[in-house]
Amino acid sequence: MANEWLLLFPEKVRALLRGLPAPLLEKVEEIRVREGRPLEINYSGGKYHFLGPGGSLTLNPEEAYKPDREDAHRLLDLISNHSLYTMEEELRKGFITIPGGHRIGLAGRTVLSGGGVEHLRDITGFNVRIAREVLGIADGILPYLLDKGRQRILHTLILSPPQHGKTTLLRDLARQISAGGKNMREGSRPGLKVGIVDERSEIAGSRRGIPAFDVGPRTDILDGCPKAEGMMMMIRSLSPDVLIADEIGRLEDADAVTEALHAGISVVASAHGKEVSELARRPGLGALLEHRMFERYVILHRAEAGLTFRILDGQKRSLLLVSPGETLGGERHA
Repeated sequence: MANEWLLLFPEKVRALLRGLPAPLLEKVEEIRVREGRPLEINYSGGKYHFLGPGGSLTLNPEEAYKPDREDAHRLLDLISNHSLYTMEEELRKGFITIPGGHRIGLAGRTVLSGGGVEHLRDITGFNVRIAREVLGIADGILPYLLDKGRQRILHTLILSPPQHGKTTLLRDLARQISAGGKNMREGSRPGLKVGIVDERSEIAGSRRGIPAFDVGPRTDILDGCPKAEGMMMMIRSLSPDVLIADEIGRLEDADAVTEALHAGISVVASAHGKEVSELARRPGLGALLEHRMFERYVILHRAEAGLTFRILDGQKRSLLLVSPGETLGGERHA
């Protein structure tokens, strides 16, 4: 069914969401449920509203529906598939990823052990992030990630703040790289073997190992696997041409990326940040930048007017700037 993610929510909250106009419902990116406080939706362009009776929108929190304890308990029951005790690792990390790639951030009381978070209890806050497939979002970017011979993908790091489209872009890049293609701009390029290390199950949105999204015909997925370990497993046993991973940053991630590059495997990864210069201060990513491991940087920024992206080469020189509303025909070279 369309918008099957609505079934995640308890009946009263679901009814309010279904009261939204269909075009707006398609743009919803986050639903924030906080026990005893206003029900909030965030949608394209960084906009937000509270949700009132009948699906009405308001900026006045006093007019909004306030989920009660029953709503919170029912939501937790639904997203954990009635087995909260089986999700101890997710509760320790503070989020749950469910089939379809939807990610639910959790807020509540932390239980500590040995100075670290053991798990969450008294969960009363939920941020449900809706995963969507946007076929073709990589159309204007992929040509700049190909080498001249069209036989390999350049090592690429995609950079943006949270919720600006990194994972959506990675998903479409995997699809297009795996499938290959032919058009006037790129010429003919063969499909390549793609390996996705999907630690948070967000890129492919796998259900029992089967991807919910189209990530291409020549793509293998390690679902729920830590990135560094997963990349090494891919290198040893699945012989990918291209490795794809989301949100790298730890020292062990950098070591795995380096190992892949030395093995002749292209890496396309993402990281949080607004500018490449920020990454130099991070222990893992800083070393990759210092040794110029990446040949392309893609910097995403999304505002109300749409998506802006910049592409830099390995020496951080600008190759392309595309502003909201522009197409390949209207591209600007900086």
